[in-house]
Parts: sequence; structure tokens; C-alpha cells
Amino acid sequence: MYFNAFMHGVALAIGLILALGPQNVFVFQQGAIQPNITRALPTVLTAGLSDTLLILLGVFGVSAVVIEFAWLQTTLFGVGFILLVYIGWTLYTAPAVEVNPCTEEFLGIREQIGFTASVSLLNPHAILDTVGVIGTNALTYATPNRWVFTAGCLLVSWTWFSGLVLTGWAFGESTNADSLMQYLNVISAGIVWIVAVYMGWQFIESLAVV
Repeated sequence: MYFNAFMHGVALAIGLILALGPQNVFVFQQGAIQPNITRALPTVLTAGLSDTLLILLGVFGVSAVVIEFAWLQTTLFGVGFILLVYIGWTLYTAPAVEVNPCTEEFLGIREQIGFTASVSLLNPHAILDTVGVIGTNALTYATPNRWVFTAGCLLVSWTWFSGLVLTGWAFGESTNADSLMQYLNVISAGIVWIVAVYMGWQFIESLAVV
């Protein structure tokens, strides 16, 4: 029974986390643009801890509070839109060639933590979908199987973000990194802005409900 609960958590988390969104894009981009892999650790740790928080909130059923209050959803959409527009601009204007570890052109620890937390915790879709779906599925289990299910979700989350930043680092170390990074930054910003537009539209629609 433990195995079934664990694999349920793993499969569910994989299905949720594979979606191409601003969080995944930002983690990958930091792995590629930082001068060495250790400099991207704040991004990995923040993304992992943020997902851990959301998953635990889902297991404890806090997502029901967000779904219950329309004004809270509207606020999340509005704040998320503003932050994603800003983060997209930061990615678009980030240096794409010859990242030098002696300069401060890349994002520092505080900026990485702030941006990663923003795209992770202030993303209403992460709250309404990830938290809600995982929380709902967790209700099908009693303790200790519920914690085994949760452990499966957490394992996927931490493994995924670690793999993303490593893939980004390998990408940045390639012989064509200079030219490829130019395209990566533009593509990353574009994806983030597309999500921002969709979030802005959700914000406008939610105003009619409040």
C-alpha cells in the first residue's frame, strides 16, 4: 500500500510539474546564465522549498481557503501579472554572452531568491492547480500513507528543479553558448510574458466575480 501511495504521488507530481511555465523557465535560465553551477543553488533551493510549502499546504487543505474567497484569487492574478511582466523584462535584458564570474551582471542571491519565490508562490495557477489537485488526491489516503504520497510529490519536485538547473548549466557550457543564450533569454521572456497576458486576462475576468 505504501508503494501505491508513493507512486501515485510521483506520477501526479510529474504530470503537474512538466508544464512549461515561468518557474521552470526561470530555473533553467539561471542554470544556463550563472558563471558556475553553484551560483544557481539559491534558485534551486528556493524553487524546491516553495514547492514543498505549496504541497504541504495542499495536503493540509489550505487551498480551499483560496478557492472560497474570490477577492483573494483576484489579488493573486493581479500581483502575479505585474511580477511576471517585470521578471520577463529582466530575463529579456539579461546579459546573454560571456558571463564573467568577476562581474555582477548575473542575478545575485537575493534577486534569485526573490524572483524564484515570486514565480513559485505568487502564481495563482500553482496555488489553484498544484495545491488543489495534490490536496484533493491526498484526501484519499489516511496517515501514514498520506505522508508517503506527499514524499513522492516532494521527491519529484526537488529532482526536477535540480535536473533543470543542471541541464541549463550544460546548455550554457556548450561551444555555441554565446549565440544560444541570446535566443534562450528572448524565448524565456516570451514564455513568461505569454503567461502574464493570460494571467492579466484572468484578473480582468475575476473582477466581475468580486
